[in-house]
Amino acid sequence: MHAIIETGGKQFKVAEGDTLFIEKLPVESGETVTFDKVLAVIDGDKITVGTPVVAGAKVDASVVKNGKGKKVIVFKYNPKKGYSRKQGHRQPYTKVTIGKISV
Repeated sequence: MHAIIETGGKQFKVAEGDTLFIEKLPVESGETVTFDKVLAVIDGDKITVGTPVVAGAKVDASVVKNGKGKKVIVFKYNPKKGYSRKQGHRQPYTKVTIGKISV
């Protein structure tokens, strides 16, 4: 059984037992989180598509950890002007493991 969920402005195709990195949620590690925005549920040959979400469907997941991704360097440079700027960025994320998909 698969489901397509929306969280953090992005869509993910998930199955039970999957581990994924999503936008940071205000939840501590070890807690459970429920995704209500289920856009579609795929169960074998049966496909249920919502308008825009499937009524009564939800996906339960447990939070593994919160962390930061690898550093990305942002470097701006204007030639012949003496302007250069270096800035780093680490995107925060939440790592979740998908538990049960219920319709």
